[in-house]
Amino acid sequence: MRQGVPNRVVAEQLNIPRGTIGWWRCEDRRLRGEVYRRPTDCPRCTGRAFDEVAYSYLLGLYLGDGHIVAKPKQNHLSIFCNAEQTGLIAAAEDAMRKVMPSPSVGRHRKQGCVEVKSYTAHWPCMFPQHGPGKKHTRPIALEPWQQAIVDQHPWDFIRGLVHSDGCRIINWTTRMIAGERKRYEYPRYFFTNKSDDIRNLFTDTLDKVGVEWTTLARGSAPYNISVARKASVALMDLHVGPKY
Repeated sequence: MRQGVPNRVVAEQLNIPRGTIGWWRCEDRRLRGEVYRRPTDCPRCTGRAFDEVAYSYLLGLYLGDGHIVAKPKQNHLSIFCNAEQTGLIAAAEDAMRKVMPSPSVGRHRKQGCVEVKSYTAHWPCMFPQHGPGKKHTRPIALEPWQQAIVDQHPWDFIRGLVHSDGCRIINWTTRMIAGERKRYEYPRYFFTNKSDDIRNLFTDTLDKVGVEWTTLARGSAPYNISVARKASVALMDLHVGPKY
C-alpha cells in the first residue's frame, strides 16, 4: 500500500473486503502521522486546462439555481432543475463532468424538481461566489479569470442564466385592423433574480452581444429583465432558445 497500489488491487490480491483495506490504510497513516489529502482534478488547484465553454454555462446555472454545500463531511455542488426539463438536467450533468471529470455526479429526484449534484470539496475553488446566506443578501462579483471566460463565451453564460432563472414565453395582444380586432402573438424572454449583482451580470453580458433589454418591476422591486424586441429575441432564439 505504501508503494501506491490502489485499495481495490490489494483487496483482490488478498481476497479481503475493500473497506477493510481502506481501514488498514487509514490506521497506518494515523500511526505514522501522515495527513491524507484526497486526489483532485480541480483546475484551480492543479493548474490544468478545463472546458471553458462548459464552465461559462455552469457558472450561469450556479448563479441562478445552484448552491454549494461545503462541510467537513459533505461537499457538493447542486443545481436544481425542473423535473420535466430532461434536456436541462442532462446539460447540467454534462457541464459538471466537463469542468471536473473525477468527482461523481448524481441525480436526486425531489417534488417537482431534480437536483443534479457533483461531490467534491473543490467546487468553491471554481465558484468563489460561494458564501454564507442567500446570494441576493451578499455581494456577487466575478473574479478576473471568471470574467475573462464570460467575455470569451458570453452566450453560454447567458444560456446558463436563462436556463436557471429565465424563461421564453409567448405574449399576445389584440389590434383593430380594418374594423376587426385581431390577435397577435410574439415571443419574449424573461430573467428574474432578486440579486442586483446577478441581474447586472446578465444585462452587462446582454449589452456585449447586442441584445436590447428592459427592466420590469414586480411591485417596487425591479426583479425582472425582459427581452422583447424582435431582433433581440431572434438573437436569443439563435443562441439560447426555450428550456426543454
